[in-house]
Amino acid sequence: MSSPSLPGGAWNLGDSTVNRFGYGAMQLAGPWVMGPPADREGALAVLRAAVEIGVTHIDTSIAYGPRVTNDIIREALHPYPPSLLVATKVGGRRDAQGGWPTARRPEELREQVLDSLTTLGVESLDLVYLRMGDAQGPRAASLAEPFEALVALQKEGLVRQLGVTNVTAEQVDEARAIAPIVSVQNMYNLAHRHDDALIDRLAADGIAYVPFFPLGGFTPLQSDALSAVAARRGSTPMAVALAWLLHRSPNILLIPGTSKVAHLRENAAGAALTLAAEDLDELDRIGRPTGSAAG
Repeated sequence: MSSPSLPGGAWNLGDSTVNRFGYGAMQLAGPWVMGPPADREGALAVLRAAVEIGVTHIDTSIAYGPRVTNDIIREALHPYPPSLLVATKVGGRRDAQGGWPTARRPEELREQVLDSLTTLGVESLDLVYLRMGDAQGPRAASLAEPFEALVALQKEGLVRQLGVTNVTAEQVDEARAIAPIVSVQNMYNLAHRHDDALIDRLAADGIAYVPFFPLGGFTPLQSDALSAVAARRGSTPMAVALAWLLHRSPNILLIPGTSKVAHLRENAAGAALTLAAEDLDELDRIGRPTGSAAG
């Protein structure tokens, strides 16, 4: 059930109903998503506060830390509330230099799934995304072999639901031809609108779309139009950017990350901002210039 304290209402993420305002755990690891956080007690507090305000969708990955965010999630929330869905990702690992090399061979995927089960303390993972592409973004390539390996793990009962991340629209279609997916997770925000057509198509089919870097990631969103709308609404550019995503399509699920309880609450309040038609028209021109084609 949706919480009155969270914006956006709810969406059916496969066989689970989650609040559209969720939480991404990446920032709970150390600098550059490596090692432990400087303030572990603060990280635990953020997760507990998220659940207290009604978050029912938390996103993580065995690569964050690595293993760090999973360990913190387990310490903070296990045994998990029945309403909570924890999504994770496989298909990549971390190297000693902090890089994100791919790891998509069937045996590597099995190892990552088993490691995720152990660190999260569960017998079956709620939702597992296959991560394609690389640190620079999606790359055109077949995902059949790694995705079929995940389907096999699903048939073993180790994974409940499947998704894909860092993918092209063609890879989404390829995955769906192999087995059902419940969600796609790609980079998308006001300034990066390449998935517009895909979002609309997924919405029509009841499939969730989860934008990562909803606020721009390591380069925060900057736009005169965004700042103008924020000033007009007496709010902040980041609040407007989150609210716009909830307005954009009902299948968009937010997972903004933070390591501070106060910032978590600010994000939730910001996403609840009401945007007028004139605001939406102005914002729509940021990432999709007049006359350009969607998608």
